[in-house]
This record gives sequence, structure tokens and C-alpha cells, in this order.
Amino acid sequence: MAVAFTREEDYEARAADLPDRPVSPHPNLVTAEGLAAIEAELTAAQAAYAQAQADGGISGDRTAMARATRDLRYWSQRRASAQLTQPEPEPGRVQFGVTVEIEREDGRRQRFRIVGEDEADPARGSVSYVSPLARAVLGRRVGDAVAVNGAEIEIVGVT
Repeated sequence: MAVAFTREEDYEARAADLPDRPVSPHPNLVTAEGLAAIEAELTAAQAAYAQAQADGGISGDRTAMARATRDLRYWSQRRASAQLTQPEPEPGRVQFGVTVEIEREDGRRQRFRIVGEDEADPARGSVSYVSPLARAVLGRRVGDAVAVNGAEIEIVGVT
């Protein structure tokens, strides 16, 4: 069949069949900021769903409705499973929610905060608590050396 005879709604139907966003099998630990971000995403998803319904639902823009429905399911589930985690601070010990400073073998220093999966953004200095780096340092103390990806790092600060 020539492309000229392909019905436009066939493309729209395929685009509207969006797969669900994957949900992590790990506990949904969040900081207070992470919980607020999830609630903001849920509010935005509810608004997008309401707008898609107002615009005609499936008979209007099928892709917008599918995206809104998918995001609403995802953020509703993430909000329902969120576990606000605020451990008692232990000076010098790496825990969920703290900022860790490490020194690499070549002398470079890096700082990152250990947060929940939905709030992790390595480009902005936060990593998920299930990341290899966070797993290597969680529970350790300032002065401890640990191996990460075949290289040794030293924990030089915890705030």
C-alpha cells in the first residue's frame, strides 16, 4: 500500500498506545523536597488529564489523552508508595538525604546528595540511593575508602 493511502488516524492510534512508565521495584524513599516534587507532578498530571478530557478525550487528541492518562497513573502510584525518609542525623556518617563529598584517586573532589529515584539528577548533584555510587558509600563514615567501578574513593565530608 502506498503511503498516500495510509489513513492519518492510524498513526494517531499507534501514538496513543503509549506504554506505561516503568516503576522501580525498589522502595520509593523520598526526601521532603522529593515528596513535594512528586505532588507537583501529580497535580500537573491531573490538570493535563482534565484538559485532555475537556478537549474531547479520545475523540479529540488521542495522543494527549494517552499521555495524560499514563502520567496520571504513574504519579498517582509514586505518590501512594512514597516513603518520606528523614533519618536522625549522625555526624560524619553517610545516610539517605545527606550531601557527601568524595575524593578520587586523581585528587578530584565531587559532591552529591543521596536522594530518591524520582528526584535524582546527577547533572545537578543528586544521585539515587540505589545507584552504585550511593550504595558504595551509604553507612560509611568520613575517612573511609571504598571501591567504585574499580577505582578507590575516599569520603572526605558529610553534610
